[in-house]
Amino acid sequence: MTKRERFMKFLAGEPVDRVPVAFFHHFCGPSEWFRGLENEEIFQKNIDGHRKALEVFDPDVIKIMNDSLMIMPLDTSFVEKPSDLRKIQPPTVDSPYGRKTRELTMKVKEIYAGKDAPIYATGFSPIMVLKSSIDGMEFVNPRLPKMLEEDPESVVAALNILADAIMDLNEMLIKECGVDGIYFSVNNQSHFIPDELFTKYVADTDKKVMEHANKLSPINLLHICGYHGRGNNLELFKDYPAAAYNIAVYAEGVSLSAGKKLFGGKPVFGGFAQDTVIYKGTREEVKKATWDILDECGQLGVMIGADCTVPNDIDDDRFNWVRDAAIEYAEKH
Repeated sequence: MTKRERFMKFLAGEPVDRVPVAFFHHFCGPSEWFRGLENEEIFQKNIDGHRKALEVFDPDVIKIMNDSLMIMPLDTSFVEKPSDLRKIQPPTVDSPYGRKTRELTMKVKEIYAGKDAPIYATGFSPIMVLKSSIDGMEFVNPRLPKMLEEDPESVVAALNILADAIMDLNEMLIKECGVDGIYFSVNNQSHFIPDELFTKYVADTDKKVMEHANKLSPINLLHICGYHGRGNNLELFKDYPAAAYNIAVYAEGVSLSAGKKLFGGKPVFGGFAQDTVIYKGTREEVKKATWDILDECGQLGVMIGADCTVPNDIDDDRFNWVRDAAIEYAEKH
């Protein structure tokens, strides 16, 4: 069974010779994120990281890590009141950001030339782009939730402007660059926005982006980003239209089988914490964790991965350990 055949059977919930494995990590440190437009060395490091990783682990699913261009840049320095958000101007596909995104995508695709694994571009939701610009990674006294409470119409207007720009970018990535789909990252970690406001004002623009992507590709994936203990209420995302769902088993405290049930029996992936057994465990401990995951959720409509990105300095050979364990599990079950 080829990697693409196996992956498509995973999406269809059909039997596979062994479950696919999908772990990802950044190639640039946090201080280098977003700096690819201004620093060519960081941009090149981002690209080269894929080549070095491939020398150790030939992935079942390829995800283009866009660390150096990670979240769409947005100038909100002029925003003093919520109504100012209506004036935001996100980058277009022909902007320096759009052109650099195209360049990164094509150069990384060249690294994987001849591989039959599906290849994904990484995307981020409108609210994540807006939050990144307004509040950064700040969870103490953030401005955006207050703006949403004060003037939800202006925030929604900004989210729609961003959604349109993200949709244009996704169309370029799928149609021009030839990726198979979008690995779309969403979150509302630690109830950053009150759940009822998220459902009322935010979710529709997330779904707008996904629905557009689904017209371009039937195999887009939803990454519900629970990160180092900051979990999400998965109920917020259960009607998001995706081919499969990555849930943060440890950050959310929800098993893969429970997550699969929540998403109506659709395929799910994950199972490992970001930086415990997969990062530090012995080969035998990694094998046991893999088998425990498969004992819990079975082998249909399941792909093994982690809550979110694993540490940058991980030995990629550990992903081979997981795959070997999955092969052995399939042989004995």
